[in-house]
Parts: sequence; structure tokens; C-alpha cells
Amino acid sequence: MSTQDLIGYAAAALTTGSFLPQAILTLRTRDTRGISLVMYSVFTAGVALWLVYGIALGEWPIVVANAVTLVLAATILGTKLVVERGGRRPPPGR
Repeated sequence: MSTQDLIGYAAAALTTGSFLPQAILTLRTRDTRGISLVMYSVFTAGVALWLVYGIALGEWPIVVANAVTLVLAATILGTKLVVERGGRRPPPGR
């Protein structure tokens, strides 16, 4: 594996891993009040396009990072949509 690939995988691990705490917290608490629906919609679409781009180039660090990030971002976005449409908001102060 080249140094460039190692740098790519390290960057992927750090940026993708940064979503784990938010995804876990969102799923556990269902508190989505601080999450922008527009921002997460645009971000999720952007990540999907990065994934397609990585596949087109055959660049596995880009593919792996964006595939995992897409799952996490889509999970947060989906939770936001379910909570808003279902009216199930956590109690204030939680």
C-alpha cells in the first residue's frame, strides 16, 4: 500500500469516525432539535456524490470513507425526518 493510500485511509478514518458520536447520540436520544434538516439533506447528497466519484475513479479510500459516512449521515437525516414528522420530540431540557 502506498503512502498516499495510507494518508487517504487515515483521513477517511478520522472524518468518518467523527460522525459516530453524533449518530449514536441521535439514535439514543432522538433529540434532533439542533440538527438542520437543510444542511443534513445537502450534506448527505454531497456524500453520495463523493461516493459515486470515488467509484468512478476506483479510489478505495474515497469509496470506503464515503460509503460509511453516507450510512451515518443518512441515519441521522432519517431520524430527523421521523422525529419531525411523527411529532415525537424529547422533553425540554433533555
